[in-house]
Amino acid sequence: MRRILSILLENEPGALSRIVGLFSQRAYNIDSLTVGTTDDQTLSRITITTHGDDRVVEQITKQVNKLVDVLKVQDLTEVQHIERELLLVKVYARDETMRAAVTRIADVYQGAIIDMGKQSYTLQLLSSSEKIESFLDMLRHESDIIELVRSGAVGIGRGDKALRA
Repeated sequence: MRRILSILLENEPGALSRIVGLFSQRAYNIDSLTVGTTDDQTLSRITITTHGDDRVVEQITKQVNKLVDVLKVQDLTEVQHIERELLLVKVYARDETMRAAVTRIADVYQGAIIDMGKQSYTLQLLSSSEKIESFLDMLRHESDIIELVRSGAVGIGRGDKALRA
């Protein structure tokens, strides 16, 4: 089962490598990892997506919580949350028919064309991981993908509760 872990930790050198090292030592795979400072510059928030059953995720959470720099860990998949991922994708758009098809797909998915070349478009989509997968499937039917990059998921719990130290 896909899991999204949100980790609040002190913004110190080496903190991220200790968390990634813990996953590596225990042979847990990280599907995506995003990191950034919070409203408090002394704290960072890491969002990790991984796969595992309840027992595996519980073990990961306990191990991460033992790290000195970690203040709090939350499994966002267990609470109502909002999740987003950024996709940048470059596709061939050689002729008017292909350009029209790519533009139509971008419009339907509320994506944006952010750059145009002689034979290519670069598109941006900010959405859930599932919607991004669907968007990519549609693009593959209409054009060839030249290059793509994904940010990895970020998430936040819904409502007025916050992940705080």
